[in-house]
Amino acid sequence: MRAAQLKAVLPRELLASVVVFLVALPLCMGIAIASGLPPAKGLITGIIGGLVVGWLAGSPLQVSGPAAGLAVLVFELVRQHGIAMLGPILLLAGFLQLVAGRLKLGCWFRVTAPAVVYGMLAGIGVLIVLSQVHVMLDAVPKPSGLDNLAAFPAAVIQALPSFGWQAGLLGLSTMAVMWLWEKLRPHSLRFVPGALLGVGLATIASLALALQVKRVEVPANLAEAIDWLRPADLLNLADPTLLIAAFAVAFIASAETLLSAAAVDRMHSGQRSDFDRELSAQGVGNMLCGLLGALPMTGVIVRSSANVQAGATTRLSTVFHGLWLLAFVLLLSSVLQSIPVASLAGVLVYTGFKLVDLKAFRGLGRYGRMPMFTYAATALAIIFTDLLTGVLIGFGLTLAKLAWKASRLKISLIDLPAEGEMELRLVGAATFLKVPALTQVLGSIPAGATVHVPLNNLSYIDHSCLELLEEWGRANAAKGSKLLIEARGLKRRLEGRLRTTTGVGSAA
Repeated sequence: MRAAQLKAVLPRELLASVVVFLVALPLCMGIAIASGLPPAKGLITGIIGGLVVGWLAGSPLQVSGPAAGLAVLVFELVRQHGIAMLGPILLLAGFLQLVAGRLKLGCWFRVTAPAVVYGMLAGIGVLIVLSQVHVMLDAVPKPSGLDNLAAFPAAVIQALPSFGWQAGLLGLSTMAVMWLWEKLRPHSLRFVPGALLGVGLATIASLALALQVKRVEVPANLAEAIDWLRPADLLNLADPTLLIAAFAVAFIASAETLLSAAAVDRMHSGQRSDFDRELSAQGVGNMLCGLLGALPMTGVIVRSSANVQAGATTRLSTVFHGLWLLAFVLLLSSVLQSIPVASLAGVLVYTGFKLVDLKAFRGLGRYGRMPMFTYAATALAIIFTDLLTGVLIGFGLTLAKLAWKASRLKISLIDLPAEGEMELRLVGAATFLKVPALTQVLGSIPAGATVHVPLNNLSYIDHSCLELLEEWGRANAAKGSKLLIEARGLKRRLEGRLRTTTGVGSAA
């Protein structure tokens, strides 16, 4: 960028970066807490997402950092394998992203049915709400969503005689401020994020009233929050469960990033996203997060949309927001230590509710009931089992729908004007799934008929159906029947070649 261009855009980029920083600050810490990790881990990820990924990104206006979409998965990984193994998992996940970007596979990570994505986000949103309501009461969340739901009444009862009710009020107040600000904020102050306003007011109130609530623990020296990857831990990646976890993190982070990048492109008319470069940049960022023992990152839509709405036009705003995060942690860590944990939990509960997008669910109804069922099944599977199982169930339902669509075949037996001649009309895809139906229709053809089978209305015909037709022609040739397969227009959609045998003809 030339000096004249830099001077022209710098003021606008600086303003936009401040807005993004104010949005990112509470989210980085809150998502870390939701992931079962110290808030500083989320801040480190946000700093890397700004300074490193922001500079390398293929989507210049997208902001990267810790994402609520991975909080549930990280919480489960830390619970099962410990914090030490998060580093190797992220290192491998980042490497997979980097390789995928270099091999130009970015577009394939976007081949995800919207119903699965929306269902995944809804399931994650419910799990975040169920876990963070406990944090709002200064209690410890349980390992699973159902355990959190079952333990909630006891947590409320326990909070009443202790200081937990004070924390709960702070969390609810934060949510109320965010909701009211979203509904009533004046246009001139539209850039002020509701999350920061809610957390700020809750912090001031807690200090003024000297409330005995848990507060954020941030080390005075950021280096204390870094857990360097130990080479010996890499040997544990031979464990198949850790390999599966790395692939899951890489896939979900990549899909969320590239879907977010596509959404950001629709918000502005500037430079379009290079998905392969963006994927490689995310891989570098996650590898660094793995080396430093931080949270995984993705491109995140809330911070990215704030960036666009604040007037950013270059990647400088994203880089500067990482710089502001770094400066704030280094110079004003005491301010962060005053923030009530319950207030950050309130931000996450509010975010979790927003992830359950009922408008998107109703919108899927335009495409039939199956997408809505896939959405609900994915979300419920995530809530009742785990994130990976839920996503796999969503993909399984999508593939089952495609298989069913692909196997639809309309079979009609039509009498032609010439005496003794008939047409077996096939429309759709003739696969082995339709062999029973096709057998039944062939059995109704009278002896001595000449049957024409045009294949130009088929999108595909497999070997089993072709063999059935040819076998029927051979078996009924002695009765005077003749079957003529007319393959014009389908030469490239046939599985194998048509054979000419006794009683079976082919016309090309």
